[in-house]
Amino acid sequence: MKINAVEIKPGNILEYEGGLWRTVKTAHTQPGKGGAYMQVEMKNLRDGRKNNVRFRSAESVERVRLDQKDFQFLYSEGDSLVFMDKETYDQVTLPTDLLGDAAAFLQDGMDVVMEMYEDEALSVALPDQIEATVVEADAVVKGQTASSSYKPAILDNGVRVMVPPFISAGTRIVVDVYERTYVGKAG
Repeated sequence: MKINAVEIKPGNILEYEGGLWRTVKTAHTQPGKGGAYMQVEMKNLRDGRKNNVRFRSAESVERVRLDQKDFQFLYSEGDSLVFMDKETYDQVTLPTDLLGDAAAFLQDGMDVVMEMYEDEALSVALPDQIEATVVEADAVVKGQTASSSYKPAILDNGVRVMVPPFISAGTRIVVDVYERTYVGKAG
């Protein structure tokens, strides 16, 4: 779908120079001399490169819509992750680095949303929060105030997060996947 350069918004997916790019930032500039333009910061969805491009206001660009499909995480195999399409039961194998740091939070049977373009997976979104068990937590130091004192803890998936002093090993907690922060005790 062709759109005018002035219609580009952060989060849009654009087809530019043969690649797919996600718009990160946009700025509309009208210099005193010359024509107005859009300064667009983009990130390549396939290899992660960043690029700053200046589009003239009258220029049109190709905006791409990604399909979102529900998948279920099955298992990891070396540097690969295996997912199953919840509608067709087809299995898809993706490299672990496509998920980045969030891959540590994958759990067997977890439902995820995959963004696809022409049957090629470009990104995988996990739930924002998951439950995990604390396997190791430092002891509380006497005299610490309860108000902003957090202690380090290690979860069952090996991720290290800061937790309040009352959390001990064996406690199930809710963790924000993308911020890697403690949210609360599991219900």
